[in-house]
Amino acid sequence: MLKIKNIDTYYGHVHAIKKISVEVDTGEFVTLIGANGAGKSTLLKSIIGLQPVRNGSIEFMEQRIEAESSDAIIRRGISIVPEGRRVFPDFTVAENLAVGARARRSTKAEMKEDADKILSQFPRLKERWKQKAGTMSGGEQQMVAIGRALMGRPKLLLLDEPSLGLAPLVVAELMTKLKEIHAAGTTILLVEQNVTLALKIAQRGYLMESGEIVATDDAKTLLESDEIRKAYLGIEA
Repeated sequence: MLKIKNIDTYYGHVHAIKKISVEVDTGEFVTLIGANGAGKSTLLKSIIGLQPVRNGSIEFMEQRIEAESSDAIIRRGISIVPEGRRVFPDFTVAENLAVGARARRSTKAEMKEDADKILSQFPRLKERWKQKAGTMSGGEQQMVAIGRALMGRPKLLLLDEPSLGLAPLVVAELMTKLKEIHAAGTTILLVEQNVTLALKIAQRGYLMESGEIVATDDAKTLLESDEIRKAYLGIEA
């Protein structure tokens, strides 16, 4: 579904992404792990068209997309849940979800069908349907952000640090929801600093350090690797 080949991305003169190649097959749940500043979020921004790619190629469904606008990429079937949620605080839950539907240019009937499905996945949002997102808890706002992304009916869902700043019980609930969304047919690429959490719910993983991919394997193997256990989990081999 997604094929990234030897891309370079820069912030000014800073070489943030260095010859990275990543693939995500249809139906997979893949995670991108690494320390803060490794370049994980920059890679997601490059995929969605928010950060220009200087070299290399990005293919989605066998079509080159690295030169396309974010709007065009979203219409192709990629949605992103950005770091920090970035809901519209003065919009209600209903209005935030409608923004996600407009990105795909959904009809009213499609919007209602999609909203009903999301409310069944996140019943708490149904209770707060007319509440402004800015008055909600961090976990509830993350549900809104995920729901907004799903309103675009994505083939590929990108998530940037969804656990950031949330209480452990809320994080556990969100990760259960992500597994359900994946099981229902959405391909997922998850960026996460919580290495244990990410590798427990994903099928495969890529480890990033200083803008480069330094390891890739199935999630279970990565979780059991001595390098990752020592560097990220504080467990000596």
